Amino acid sequence: MPLLEVKDLKVYFPIRGGIMGRIVGYVKAVDGISFEVETGETVGLVGESGSGKSTTGKAILGLVPLMGGQIIFDGEDITKYINKNRSPYRKSVQMIFQDVYSSLNAKKRVLDIIAEPLRNFEKLTKAEERKRVDELLAIVGLTPDNALKYPFQFSGGQRQRIGVARAIALKPKLIVCDEPVSALDLSVQAQVLNYLKDIQEEMNLAYLFISHDLGVVQHMCSKLMIMHRARFVETGPSKIIYDEQVPHHIYTRRLLSAIPDTDPDMRQINEDRRIKVSKEYEEDHDKYYGPGNTVYDLKEISSGHLVALP
Repeated sequence: MPLLEVKDLKVYFPIRGGIMGRIVGYVKAVDGISFEVETGETVGLVGESGSGKSTTGKAILGLVPLMGGQIIFDGEDITKYINKNRSPYRKSVQMIFQDVYSSLNAKKRVLDIIAEPLRNFEKLTKAEERKRVDELLAIVGLTPDNALKYPFQFSGGQRQRIGVARAIALKPKLIVCDEPVSALDLSVQAQVLNYLKDIQEEMNLAYLFISHDLGVVQHMCSKLMIMHRARFVETGPSKIIYDEQVPHHIYTRRLLSAIPDTDPDMRQINEDRRIKVSKEYEEDHDKYYGPGNTVYDLKEISSGHLVALP
């Protein structure tokens, strides 16, 4: 039984017009996607800005209203009470946010930031709370004296580690990682990703890892879901998605061709490949997208590998 099962998830935002502000249409941010996440598994959700991937993560946590669909967590349908603040689901699913600067309250000390979920769900004494915060800081490579500092006293990488410590405070089963390293330098990215992998092994966590960077996702995920225009264009095991010999959706090929390569000898080869894929995208666009640039339904082309094709 999967830890998280999402069925036909839809998130539409209303468009209002006229003097009375009536709803005249909808922006379809997420339009009927389904997927599963197993215990201890890292599933990557990849797409460009505006594809709907962050909205998907927020919908799973109940941070945006659902237009339709079903969310099943640990065998229980939690769709109806997903936005209840004190529900057990809120304790079991946490989030690491993309913006390391606005996701931490600048007026609070690190002690209070990390202890906030503990104060909401667990009844600890001051001594027990401080001990727990020190343990969480140690897990992410920070010393206990950092608990009395404020967010502005830390670098971007250190702030994100504080965000990780807050996310694991309640020992959740699933963490939604919303582009957790996109705002960090490359060396700091690797550091934070390694902390996430170590914590996953120690706590048997499941991650829904949201990113626009297939290079970063390759380091973390066993399964990938490629999202474009509010729907999945391709899903499957990472090894299959990254295998250039396997037929891919044209959008997936565009993402793969954009992965930077540090080998100078490959510069011209990679540039030629990007030009070829871009030309194919323009010429064969109608083969991969329906009327109104809609994404087709997924079809299985091999075991566990699905592609949106007509």
